Amino acid sequence: MYAVDYQQPKSLADAAAMLASTGGRPLAGGQSLIAAMKLRLSQPGTLVDLSGIADLRGIRRDGERLVVGAMTRHAEIASSDVVKASMPALSQLAEGIGDRQVRNMGTLGGSLANNDPAADWPAAVLGTGATVRTNQRAIAADEFFKGMFETALGPDEIITAVDFPVLERAAYAKFPNPASRFALVGVFVSRSANGDVRVAVTGAAPSVFRATAIENALAQSFTPGTAKGVTVGANGLNSDLHGSAEYRAHLISVMASRAVAAMA
Repeated sequence: MYAVDYQQPKSLADAAAMLASTGGRPLAGGQSLIAAMKLRLSQPGTLVDLSGIADLRGIRRDGERLVVGAMTRHAEIASSDVVKASMPALSQLAEGIGDRQVRNMGTLGGSLANNDPAADWPAAVLGTGATVRTNQRAIAADEFFKGMFETALGPDEIITAVDFPVLERAAYAKFPNPASRFALVGVFVSRSANGDVRVAVTGAAPSVFRATAIENALAQSFTPGTAKGVTVGANGLNSDLHGSAEYRAHLISVMASRAVAAMA
């Protein structure tokens, strides 16, 4: 691990100023960044720890939106009565992330900023059409995720919260890696009161994406069989020791079907 300058700002403004002046990296839960630093895969000269900024934490219902602070930990989302009453699918997703260590240290904002190809939260954000709020702007989910470990965030931009729409129905189904609990394939399905369907897939490709063929099919007939009957092409999907691109393509339809069944 390389030497690093460690900063602990107490306000969002101070954190942004530190990032701008040092070119450093923000530190959220540290479950990905610290591991990368230990392996010398990442070498930030300065770490700006966001954990002391109280304004970045918390969960609240605001009309038809569920607002979750960026530094809210997975375990807090999983156990939140507000989340369970408003969007139980988010609580269930959070409960299935990693192990207890990861859930008690990892954060919503950290997961989104990292945008790991197999992370769970990107699927929830894209699958609900949520809005990612930063210290500079609001970014629609469809514009936020750009590629493997790549987002629309600027170098000194900090995620402050995520606004999830409170939808009629939503569910997440994941085929997890048995060791890491990352998604080999995870599918988040949501349906709004007016019948709009969104299907977001994580783990299968270099970045989270919407499965438009399944969305279109479910818009016509919202049943598990409809989702399972859609053939997903393997072109562009991940292929590694855990599963081939063809296997992941098959799992997308299967997990989408299970998510729709769970929503019933």
